[in-house]
Amino acid sequence: MLQPLSMQHPDVELAAPGSDEDAARADLWGLLALLFIAPPSQPVLSQLASMLAVENADQSALHLAWSNLLNTAAAVTPEEVRDEFEILFGGTGRPAVYVYGSFYLAGALHEKPLARLRADLQDIGLARRIDLGESEDHFAILAETMRYLIAGDDPAVCNLMRQRDLFQRHIQPWGAQMCEAIEGDHAARFYRAVAGFTREFLQVEQMAFDLLD
Repeated sequence: MLQPLSMQHPDVELAAPGSDEDAARADLWGLLALLFIAPPSQPVLSQLASMLAVENADQSALHLAWSNLLNTAAAVTPEEVRDEFEILFGGTGRPAVYVYGSFYLAGALHEKPLARLRADLQDIGLARRIDLGESEDHFAILAETMRYLIAGDDPAVCNLMRQRDLFQRHIQPWGAQMCEAIEGDHAARFYRAVAGFTREFLQVEQMAFDLLD
């Protein structure tokens, strides 16, 4: 479920399903799903680092954050990132940083925001895999759902309106707060770069979705 598509340089202008721009957006959501569900492997870090060779004169906040993520991926080892992931998101009891929407929206896990999300997912025919072990409001699962709504082949479900609704109801209200929590933790290095890019990406997605209103 959380296998990424080929990672490309980001271009997040919303476009008609099936376009190159749309494929790039889907890839980025897939990448975020991969990075937030588990620490990346060496092949993933190497693939990110290899993209440093792609020159781009864009000095937007998004592309600067992207460049920082690529540079950081080139400077860390899988072992370092694994330890960082465990410190930030793992362990027993309360993690240093929560990646669940209910925590930010309701102050506790498995609260009403999760019930509302489950109802919305059921409405579009999606349900959590029993073996996944994470609730649907985990940021990685929401990112993978966005990837599906962009890249899927069912136009009744995979369209801009569904993308906007899921994003504005279940990601935008808390995503930036999660990123700030990650960036504010002294243990974060690789994931500080991930959070910085995620925050900028969410902001650009929101700006694009606003154009649909």
